[in-house]
Amino acid sequence: MALIIDLKPSERIIIGSALITNDENRTRLHIEGGAPILREKDIMREQEATSPCKKIYFTIQMMYLSSEPKTLHQTYFGQIQAIQSAAPSTAVHFMKINDFILNGQYYKALKEARSLIEYETELMSNAK
Repeated sequence: MALIIDLKPSERIIIGSALITNDENRTRLHIEGGAPILREKDIMREQEATSPCKKIYFTIQMMYLSSEPKTLHQTYFGQIQAIQSAAPSTAVHFMKINDFILNGQYYKALKEARSLIEYETELMSNAK
């Protein structure tokens, strides 16, 4: 069964290692296969990874898009140690993310990392 994605005019999408930009018209894509797919709203550029949890998201995104995601595991686990030392309450989020990563479910880990970023924002706003 194909994944169907409707793209807005000028919307971008990553399929595998290719960045695709739609033209001025709406487009419907029918995608079959196992390539990683990220819509523009889910793509984080490296310069946008400006907080510890956004860096986690970016690292997981790179795992998801990589043909060798395990090469980034050491980076990821080093990042979470620093965050958990500073904010132990993040452990609940990392338990879920770690489970997804260790089971090769990088897209689900990426979605859970969005929740982690929201939690980080909430923590930071309460700290002010």
